[in-house]
Amino acid sequence: MAIGTAYLFNIKLPFNFNSPYSSINIQDFWRRWHITLSRFLRDYIYIPLGGNRKGEISIYVNIMMTFLIGGLWHGVGWTFIIWGSMHGAALCIQRMWKKLDMQMPRVLAIFITFNFVNIAWVFFRAKSVHDALNVLRAMVGLNSFIGLSAFETVGRLNSAVALIIGCVAVLALFASRNSNLMPQDFQPSRSMVLVTSVLIVISLLFLNSSIPKGFIYNDF
Repeated sequence: MAIGTAYLFNIKLPFNFNSPYSSINIQDFWRRWHITLSRFLRDYIYIPLGGNRKGEISIYVNIMMTFLIGGLWHGVGWTFIIWGSMHGAALCIQRMWKKLDMQMPRVLAIFITFNFVNIAWVFFRAKSVHDALNVLRAMVGLNSFIGLSAFETVGRLNSAVALIIGCVAVLALFASRNSNLMPQDFQPSRSMVLVTSVLIVISLLFLNSSIPKGFIYNDF
């Protein structure tokens, strides 16, 4: 939406997301996700703090400070602090791992990175730490109804549907090209205009009927 709106005013926004969920490690993720924010954190926080010029211990301290500030940039609250700390700690661990010169299978590396990022997102989106922990417990099956067959049946059905959707999403993730590269091969046609028009109308109908949601940075 932002890219399309910018084009209406003849503004070309910088390349900002490069398929981040297929990253092989957390450093690779931050090179792909919200690239403009990553550059800002690097150029205006990490490097002024000393970057990697003052020894190994200082590098880890600077990484943690950068991502703590990055968390607070998104909002003032413990959930954002925890989110930033998790990413900072993950980057420190990934740096240590790299120094060991050990290789991990690519599929396993993507799997670990993908799941870590999504676990961290729980804290990013939760209203409180308590809510985030409840979601995490539910994700591993600890918040379940015991002895209530109706609820258990519904829960199993929901889990099966979620698993199917998840598998389809993962296949789409790795099989599809990055959306920023798709316009390179785009060939306009009457059928494409018709399909696009129908999709826009459907989107507007859903947009009009959806429940308003608070702006994520309203506490910033």
